[in-house]
Amino acid sequence: MPKIQTVGTPLGTHVIMDLYECDAELLDNMEEIERILTDAAKVARSKIIGKKFYKFHPHGVSGVVLVAESHIAIHTWPEYGYASVDIYTCGRKTKPMNACEYIVKALKSERQRILKMERGIINDARNERKE
Repeated sequence: MPKIQTVGTPLGTHVIMDLYECDAELLDNMEEIERILTDAAKVARSKIIGKKFYKFHPHGVSGVVLVAESHIAIHTWPEYGYASVDIYTCGRKTKPMNACEYIVKALKSERQRILKMERGIINDARNERKE
């Protein structure tokens, strides 16, 4: 079994968000979802390099803002007031939790489940080779 790594410097931060009791009209508005994710990337201090959004019928939106540091993605279910959001950024200058807070407020989420995970713990890998 692989050794669980808990100490070190992460290459990136991955935030997985389940947002409940969101504004259903916002969740079904592709232009607003694109604006919110674009603004979230800016709030996270990420460099936007591309965007793609798709409107489902009868309702729902999927989209991604590709950033130089990785991505911010969303899929919405307006009929349930629910949005699934994925924020992944690399580097020390980005602030993914700022984007997280911005998206929660912008979608008017009343209840959230948020998981923050550090990815690519590099110091542990280097230390293990020396053992």
